[in-house]
Amino acid sequence: MRVLFIKLLLHLFALLPLAITHTIANILGRLLARSSSLRITNVTRTNISLCFPQLSAAEQADLVKHSLIETCKTFIEIGKIWLSPLDKALALVCEVKGEECVQQAFEQGKGVIFLTPHFGAWEMAALYATSRYTMSALYRPPKLHGLNDLIHTARERAGGNLMPVNRAGVRALYQQLRQGKAAGILPDQVPTDNNAGIFVPFFGVKAFTTVLVSRLANKTGASIIFTYAERLPNSKGFKIHFFPAPTEITSSNLEEACTALNKGIEHCVENCPAQYLWSYKRFKMSVNY
Repeated sequence: MRVLFIKLLLHLFALLPLAITHTIANILGRLLARSSSLRITNVTRTNISLCFPQLSAAEQADLVKHSLIETCKTFIEIGKIWLSPLDKALALVCEVKGEECVQQAFEQGKGVIFLTPHFGAWEMAALYATSRYTMSALYRPPKLHGLNDLIHTARERAGGNLMPVNRAGVRALYQQLRQGKAAGILPDQVPTDNNAGIFVPFFGVKAFTTVLVSRLANKTGASIIFTYAERLPNSKGFKIHFFPAPTEITSSNLEEACTALNKGIEHCVENCPAQYLWSYKRFKMSVNY
């Protein structure tokens, strides 16, 4: 029943103009901000207080409210991104900045690793990238297994290829990169394997951070590019950003490499802090939420 309800909502939101879905998200986000007992609100508040201690209590509360509004936009607009015809979904991209660095990276012939944090409309960033480049990405099935086929279809319809989050999937990414193709990774997803990450600062707070990016790059020579889809004001659509990762991200020193990885994510977030998914338990390995 839950799966059917979610699918119906997604199809409904796909039919609505972006401005209306964002209006709904604005209302829901404000309601969440007033509901201090909810997990999503508590996690958001905790993360923001940890990462922005320099803000006053009033400023933190304001950022919590706007973060929850943006989080609601992220999930409500997924219906339009996943279920609209491909050309209509891509037409929501109004501007692209920095893509010349991607072309330069592919010219080196060693593949490209796209890093897309939980920022803005990351599903739109992935859709745009897979529509232009041959790319594979690691994929962890949802807890509601009835959504698995829908997600696969939505994410692969532009040409992307989803790989399981296991050794076979990682080997497939190595192969893709060695063929000069692209791999997509969520760089701020907390690894589930204790051997797959190390603790390094993220906004000054120790966060368990993946070592996969550094290992992929060092073994294949692939270039690393950050990309994200900024949500534009007044529901005008999205702006896709591309920029090269800090050079230290390929260091043989894992602590230095992972610190550079988090610095790259911070650079994305600093552009518009409210659009980061602060409701994600980024510090769950070190903080008691």
